[in-house]
Amino acid sequence: MDVAGDIEIKTTCPRDCYDACGISVVVREGEIHKVKGDPDHAVTRGSLCQKCAIAYNGAFLDPGQRLAFPMKRVGKKGDAAFQAVTWNYALSDIAKRLEKMLSNRDPSTILHTHYTGTVSMIAGWFPMRFFNRLGATEVDPDTICNKAGHVVLEHMFGTSLTGFDPEQIAHAKTLLIWGGNPSSTAPHMHSDWIGSSQAKVIVIDPIAHETAQAADLYLQLRPGSDAALAFGLLHVIKREGLLDRAFLDAHTVGFDLVEPAIDAATPDVTAAKTGVPAGLIEDAAMQFGTGPALLWLGQGMQRQPRGGNAFRSAALLSVATGYLGRKGAGFCYMNGPETRGVDMDFITGEELRSDGGSSISHIDLADTLADPARASALFTWNNNVLASSPNQSKLRAALSREDLFTVVSDLFLTDTAAYADYVLPAASFFEFDDLIFPYFNNTMSAQTGAIPPLGESLPNQEIFRRLARRMGYEEPALYESDRSIIDRLMSQTSYDGDFEDLQAAGTVRLFDNPPIQFESLEFATPSGKIEVACESLQQMGQPLVPEPHADEESREGWLRVLSPASPWLMNSTYCNDRKIQSRMGAAKCFLAASELERRGLKDGDRVMLRNETGAVALEAAVSDAVPEGVALVYKGRWLGRSHRDANVNVLNIGLKADVAESTAVHGVAAELIPA
Repeated sequence: MDVAGDIEIKTTCPRDCYDACGISVVVREGEIHKVKGDPDHAVTRGSLCQKCAIAYNGAFLDPGQRLAFPMKRVGKKGDAAFQAVTWNYALSDIAKRLEKMLSNRDPSTILHTHYTGTVSMIAGWFPMRFFNRLGATEVDPDTICNKAGHVVLEHMFGTSLTGFDPEQIAHAKTLLIWGGNPSSTAPHMHSDWIGSSQAKVIVIDPIAHETAQAADLYLQLRPGSDAALAFGLLHVIKREGLLDRAFLDAHTVGFDLVEPAIDAATPDVTAAKTGVPAGLIEDAAMQFGTGPALLWLGQGMQRQPRGGNAFRSAALLSVATGYLGRKGAGFCYMNGPETRGVDMDFITGEELRSDGGSSISHIDLADTLADPARASALFTWNNNVLASSPNQSKLRAALSREDLFTVVSDLFLTDTAAYADYVLPAASFFEFDDLIFPYFNNTMSAQTGAIPPLGESLPNQEIFRRLARRMGYEEPALYESDRSIIDRLMSQTSYDGDFEDLQAAGTVRLFDNPPIQFESLEFATPSGKIEVACESLQQMGQPLVPEPHADEESREGWLRVLSPASPWLMNSTYCNDRKIQSRMGAAKCFLAASELERRGLKDGDRVMLRNETGAVALEAAVSDAVPEGVALVYKGRWLGRSHRDANVNVLNIGLKADVAESTAVHGVAAELIPA
């Protein structure tokens, strides 16, 4: 219960989520008393998702779990044996070791890996300035998540970061969600945005998750058959005269080259490839084709061996129907800060690089770190690579190298931090000011510090400012203040207030009227048109035009292992919260009842998924949401909180999609045996 004297401060959730919830922090006598939803937030309307509501009032406020002081390793790597040291000692020693490496090694052997532990602008991106100045190799963050989708959309449309504005749903007849699960990854979009819409909802996904179950039409396809299904839908749309020929003639290149494959993809042929009944294919195609319609391209679809081709194929639905450049129409992968005018090169300090930069795929991280010739040091911030990366066993061995100097910045002692030479305590988002540009709604939000940082913890940006000073770097961009960055970022948008105005509001919309995607029908491609036939993708090994591909079924007796987001975790974040752990229970393998029966197993049995790469022990759980031939295991569990010290990523040797060296984690297969 709030009492007189409590102070409520508006801030914003910076997690890797479409929602970017408005938060009200109740401060009592200088400490956070309670974290709750901001009732004034136009999108999230006073509620937090269940996982954030628990963790923000749990582990994030627990000084016993937070890291409060810099720590130096005193034991064996992986044993999490550390002693507290001063910032002066830690930064001086880190700088000394880096300078020694730079005297006899190429700076590209210093790697840094980061991602979406926070998506706020300064804490999420400012450290790039230090590493750009250093000349370090970036482990490309998007390759662990969504790079394949970005690359094919950029080549096809000229952008992947300018999607439909969610407010356009007011004008849409249909919303098609393909390969996404808003009930877990965008809970307010699931309950409020979709739930209050008059649009008919179609969901395409191998798993009958909560959003799928609530849809007007649900198409449960076999994993890896997305492209084939897209062509089947296009067949019906063409057969029924719903192609927009005028749009195709004026604004596309090469659509005629996919038409023979569309003509061959009859509902019966498509049903055989995908497992979706022909009648459902007909119904979904007619619903979408008589739009206007919005297409939400989920990240899950492109995390497969032919993920790039699948994305190109699905995007053809918006192209073929001409559902671009008008109200209630378009597709969305995500809306980047660029949609609101932000210059990302400014925040990352691209001008500080002297060599054009080097990067590797996240999928190659384990192999790279295992090679002393390629990796002499590793910095990680805003992620927990040991819980989230493929080739887990090899990665653990590589992190155990005594000659791999490893520095981890985090709020908590994660799996990865246990292998660090130095662990640097990061401040939480409750403890400093920042800006947030959500990647779905076209808004801008203030992240407002409610209390000082715990102990001696520091925001990411301040850690790397201080390290830059120890390195003797002189470039002013390395020392730019948070407020200067905030002011410059805000000046790039249409907002005419200052940061204090934004803090008072919490979140503001940046457009008087919802933008219409591609309203000018101009596309930043070589042809100025939508490149259905794309020579630049062909040069990258893709077919000239999308193909109606469907993966072959897994080998006899094996299961396709799908590892989407947990309802209780944000990637691996929150796994250390005690209440979250109790909600999650034992690590489970969700299966159709028939898959257990044919193996002589039953619900609750201890089982093991194994393949040539590794094995993970789980508890079998029957689920009507999971089709035959599939094992569903949620991602993100910390290894230290998993049976036998491994999670589902131990099964992934490092599968790559067909483009951009991006993850194909949903292509993993394994056999199921008793544990």
